Amino acid sequence: MHEVEILPLDATRFEPILGAAHFEPFAASLSAAAEALEGHTLWHVNSTETGGGVAEMLQTVLGYLVGGGIKTRWMVVDGDAEFFVVTKRIHNWLHGSKGDDQGLGQAEREALEGCLNNQAAELAAQADAGDVVVLHDPQTIALAPHLRDRRARVIWSCHVGIDEPNEVTRAAWRFLAPYVRLVDRAVFSRKQYAWDLLDPQVVEIIPPCIDAFSAKNQFLDRRTVGAILNAAGIIPDVTSDPAVFCGQRGERESVSSTAEMIQESPVPANATIVTQVSRWDRLKDHLGVMMGFERFVPEDLKARLILAGPSPQSVADDPEGEDVLDELRRSWSALPPRSKARVHIACLPMEDLEENAAIVNALQRRSQIIVQKSLAEGFGLTVAEGMWKKIPTLASGVGGIKDQIQSGINGVLVGDPRDLEGFGRAVGSLLRHPDRARELGIAAHRSVQDRYLAPHYLTRMIELAMAVR
Repeated sequence: MHEVEILPLDATRFEPILGAAHFEPFAASLSAAAEALEGHTLWHVNSTETGGGVAEMLQTVLGYLVGGGIKTRWMVVDGDAEFFVVTKRIHNWLHGSKGDDQGLGQAEREALEGCLNNQAAELAAQADAGDVVVLHDPQTIALAPHLRDRRARVIWSCHVGIDEPNEVTRAAWRFLAPYVRLVDRAVFSRKQYAWDLLDPQVVEIIPPCIDAFSAKNQFLDRRTVGAILNAAGIIPDVTSDPAVFCGQRGERESVSSTAEMIQESPVPANATIVTQVSRWDRLKDHLGVMMGFERFVPEDLKARLILAGPSPQSVADDPEGEDVLDELRRSWSALPPRSKARVHIACLPMEDLEENAAIVNALQRRSQIIVQKSLAEGFGLTVAEGMWKKIPTLASGVGGIKDQIQSGINGVLVGDPRDLEGFGRAVGSLLRHPDRARELGIAAHRSVQDRYLAPHYLTRMIELAMAVR
C-alpha cells in the first residue's frame, strides 16, 4: 500500500460558478467538518492512482478537503496479478457479465484477502479510533474487518452496478456481503444500484462529480486546443502557440509527450471529429462504436472517429486492457481501406497524469460530438466531462448515463447500446444539424453546473463522514 500526495486547493474558486446561494452551504460544510474531525483523519482508499473515473476524481476533489482544513490521506492498495484478475471478475459480475467465465469461490476469496491482509494491518495501524475511512469499490472492501477492529468508522463507496441485477450480479453481492455488512454506510452512485440484501438504513445515494478546474476540465481556448493536440501527435496543427495548461499547483505546464496513434494517415487539421474517451474495457464497446460509425455514418459527412484511451500498461487494476486494445486493433486492420482511413485509435501517454488530462480536455473540446456507447456503465464521468464543455454528447441509455442525459434536451440517448444502426444514424443527425447540436451542448453545461460539480459531491460525503462518527 502506498500513499498519494494530496495538494491543497482553494474551494472559493467555485463561488463565481455556483453563485453565493449555492456556494455558501458547501463552505459551511467544510468548516463544520474541519471542526468535527479535528484530531482525526479522513482516509480514502482505492486500487489505482491512474486510469478510471474514481482515481481521476480523487486526484483533484480531495484537495478541497485539505484546503478546507480537513486532515485527509489517500492510500492505494498494491495488488498482484492474481488479485486484479479476481477484482476484474467481480467488476464484470457486478455488471451482470461473466467476463472470463471463471468462478468466485474460496480460492478467489483467499486471493483477495491474501493480497490485502498485510496491507490492511499497515493501514489499521495508522488509523485511530474515530477516524473515518472511505473504501472505494470492490477492490478495497476486504479491508473493512481490519478497520472495524481498530474502531475506525468505515464507509464503502461502490461506483459500479446494474439497474436490473441478474443471478450473476447477485452471486457477486453474496461473495462481497461478509465484508459489506461490516461497514457503517454503503454509498451507491444510483438508487438502482443499491443491494436489496443490505439494511436500507445504511445505504446512501451520492453521485460522483467532476472538478471544473482540473487539467481535464479547465477552459482551453481554440488555439491552445490545437497546440496541445499537435504536440501530442493526435491532430497536426500549424499553430505556433504553446501547448500549455494550468497544473494543479497553479503553475503553467506544457504538453510534450505523444500518443501512440493507430491510423492510416494523420487526422486532417480541419476534420469533423467524433470522439469516445474511455479505458480499454469490453463494456465500453469500442468495437461497437467503430462498426456503428463505419457502417452507418455516411462518408459524405467527412467525419473522423477517434477512439482514445490510456496506455493499457498504465492501468494497474485492469488486466484485460491490453487484450481489448489488441482485439480492436485487429478489427480496425480488417476494415476496408476507405473505412479504415476514417477511424483513428489513440493510446494516450500516462507518464504525467495532468498532461494526460490536458490532452483529453483538448481532444474533447476539439470534437464536434462526444460519444459513450457503453454496454454497461456505473456512472460515466466522461459524459459529464463532455457536457461541461458544451459538446453535444450521445451515449447509451444505460446506468448513470440516464441520470445525466435527458434525451433531446441536453444530449441524445440510444436506448439499446447494441443498436449499431441507431447509434450511427444518431451521430449523423447531430452532424447534419449543428444548430440543434449546439443547443444541446449549452443545456448540457447547465445541468452539470447544477448537479455534478465537486461541491455537490463533497458536501454530501462530508455530511456522511460527520454522521458516522
